[in-house]
Amino acid sequence: MKRVLTVLAAMLLTACAGSSPSTASTSTPSPDNVAGTINVFAAASLAAAFKAEGMAFQAKHSKASVVFNFAGSASLVTSINNGAPADVFASADLPNMQKVVAAGSAVSQPVNFASNELQIVVPAGNPKGIKGLADLASPGTVVILCAPAVPCGNYANQALAKAAVKVTPKSQEQDVNAVVSKVSLGEADAGIVYVTDVRAAGAKVQGVPIPDAQNVAALYPIATVKGGSNPRGGRAFIDFLLSAPGQSKLANYGFKKP
Repeated sequence: MKRVLTVLAAMLLTACAGSSPSTASTSTPSPDNVAGTINVFAAASLAAAFKAEGMAFQAKHSKASVVFNFAGSASLVTSINNGAPADVFASADLPNMQKVVAAGSAVSQPVNFASNELQIVVPAGNPKGIKGLADLASPGTVVILCAPAVPCGNYANQALAKAAVKVTPKSQEQDVNAVVSKVSLGEADAGIVYVTDVRAAGAKVQGVPIPDAQNVAALYPIATVKGGSNPRGGRAFIDFLLSAPGQSKLANYGFKKP
């Protein structure tokens, strides 16, 4: 009987010893290996949404700091392919991302993280009474577009072609922010930007919808790139953007799923 009790005691001690590492591992939080500055080069139309994404990301990774460079996608491509210190590139179209890939500057495979649509932007109150793309060709109507090499300019030209409307813009800007700014200041009667840009501009401007048959879906790809020094941070930022919380924040700013 004494021998049986000894064996049972030994078995009990072994079982307890085997279970303790598992208990310890579940109670110890995993370390946060995301730290340092993360340089994100992003299309100008992403400015408002990405600033919010950056704050949420930093709240999750307290040792990391996200620094943004917002500009037209074409300008960012030139900088990245010339060795600018970017960890992440988020483009407003696929062709500009492809230029980064073709130059060997992309590290990860690009992934589409959002989509957008075009909208006519007019000053608050819509003084010209613009109702659609055809009105942009009316005599005396001053229109500003993005330059053709910039995604919003390329998309705008596609939409105008679908609508069989020919427009001679007063100027061609390097990003959507410049178009919205000039329209809000009364330097133009209308422009073509993204739905999200009109929304972000607030009460200074208003939007005129473009029918689906004339509209263009804008896909936004993102990838890590060579110039930066924080590839781990870059990957973590992309992962956050693709997560449910990241996608929810994009939706709050008017972006749709790709």
